[in-house]
Amino acid sequence: MKLAKLLTADQIILDMRAVAHWPAITELVDHLVETRRLPQAQREEILSALKAREEQVSTGIGSGVAIPHAFSDDIEDVVAVFGRSREGIDFEAIDNAPVHLIILFIVPRKDYHLHLRTLAAIAKMFTNGEVRRQLVKAETRDEILAILDSRPSRAPAPEA
Repeated sequence: MKLAKLLTADQIILDMRAVAHWPAITELVDHLVETRRLPQAQREEILSALKAREEQVSTGIGSGVAIPHAFSDDIEDVVAVFGRSREGIDFEAIDNAPVHLIILFIVPRKDYHLHLRTLAAIAKMFTNGEVRRQLVKAETRDEILAILDSRPSRAPAPEA
């Protein structure tokens, strides 16, 4: 799976306004509503599911990256949004470092295994320091999509 397959240019925020954990998640969800990737009627349910997930443990995985995610009974396909903050967001990350890159995704509850594959693919891509550096420096949404599309983001299949 390529992360770029989940995103289009309008699902990328180049310069997030939020500077704190929860406002950043709200900004990303609101962007999905504004771009009609998520119906307004589902906004509160999605925010509630994301809040429940974040209350378990922050999805700030370290190295300036956060991967907030949740399930929904009301969507058919994975919905994702990418946000970047040049200044950094206090995301209560495990390394206490500011977060600069956020990929938020929502998975249909019926596709639990897709959730695991998506999370693994995103985490694998963002462990690459060069990818993170390029994403921070990218000037346009198309550059970000090209960076996300240029790297395989799927873990190798287990050997039989």
